[in-house]
Amino acid sequence: MEEHDGRLPKQKKVKVVFVLGGPGSGKGTLCAKIVEQFGYSHLSSGDLLRKEIKAGSEHGTMIQNMMNEGKLVPSDITVRLIQKAMQETDNDKFLLDGFPRDEENVRTFEKLTKIEPDFILFLDCPEEEMTKRLLSRNQGREDDNIETIKKRFRVFQESTLPLVNYYASKGKVRKVDAARPVEDVFESVKTIFSSANEQGA
Repeated sequence: MEEHDGRLPKQKKVKVVFVLGGPGSGKGTLCAKIVEQFGYSHLSSGDLLRKEIKAGSEHGTMIQNMMNEGKLVPSDITVRLIQKAMQETDNDKFLLDGFPRDEENVRTFEKLTKIEPDFILFLDCPEEEMTKRLLSRNQGREDDNIETIKKRFRVFQESTLPLVNYYASKGKVRKVDAARPVEDVFESVKTIFSSANEQGA
C-alpha cells in the first residue's frame, strides 16, 4: 500500500485543523499547548512567510511589502509553503494557524493538497481586547503597530469572517470565547480536541 507518488510521505488520512481568529486572539499560544498535549504539528502561515522573507527568496520582498500593507499574500505562494512544510514533517496531524485567510486560500489549498479540514477552531475575541494584546506584546514584529493592526482587523473582518460562516454552515466550526485567560480558553480547546480524537475525526 506504500506505493504512492511521494507527494505527502504517507497516504494515511492526514488530519488538518484550521485555527482561525483575529490578530491577537491567541492562536500561537494555544497552538503550542495543543501540540504539547495532542501531538499535532503547528504550521503558522505568518511564520512560514516571515521565514521566506528572511531567506531572501525571490518572493521574499514582495511578501514583505504586502505584509507591511496588511494585505494578503497570493494563495498559491502561501499554500505551496504550507505544503512543503507538511511534506518535510513526519506527522499526519497539522494545525494551520492563521490560514486560510480568504475564500481563494481555501480553493487553492483544497486544489493543491486535496485535503479538507477536519474542523475549524475559531477563537472569538473582541477587537478592543486583541488590540490591547497586540500593542502590549510588541515582540519587535514590524506589523504590530496601530496602523497595520487596523488594516489587519479590516482584512480579517472582510475576508476571514465569511469563511467562518461558510464552515459553520457545514457544521465544521468549534467556537471558543478567546477573551478569557489562556488557561480557561485551553480547557475549552482540550474538550474539543479530546472529543475529535474519540470520534476519530
